[in-house]
Amino acid sequence: MSGEIEQRLAALGVTLPQAAAPAANYVPFVRTGSQLFISGQIPMGPNGIEHKGKLGADYGVEQGQVAARLCAINLLAQAKAALGDLDKVVRLVKLVGFVNCTPDFGDQPKVVNGASDFMVEALGEKGRHARSAVGVAALPFGVAVEVEAIFEVS
Repeated sequence: MSGEIEQRLAALGVTLPQAAAPAANYVPFVRTGSQLFISGQIPMGPNGIEHKGKLGADYGVEQGQVAARLCAINLLAQAKAALGDLDKVVRLVKLVGFVNCTPDFGDQPKVVNGASDFMVEALGEKGRHARSAVGVAALPFGVAVEVEAIFEVS
């Protein structure tokens, strides 16, 4: 039987993908003590990279939120790869969201809400977290959003 978090994901209609391999010289996660640091995840879907573009030019806030949600799904896939069981997550400590945007775009927090809202849906109270939402001039592969996470784990 799957754990509580996997049951929540199933209720949301979410199947975690296979954790993506790193695209450069880094590891996808590092566990040290009771903390799990997960490298930035991009909106990688079943058919490869999705949501390429710039907020404020190619994408609106709602499309950016969909991209951020997909990043969050990939964060949980990495957490499962690291821990074997998502119920070892004590809490999500922090998310950092990077939004590929035009200089005049100011809705980065609304975009990253796509990831934050999903984490609370998936993890319940364990998913409430500290956060930064940062606008950047470009992201790897031209994606619209990248999100990284720090979890407390048992």
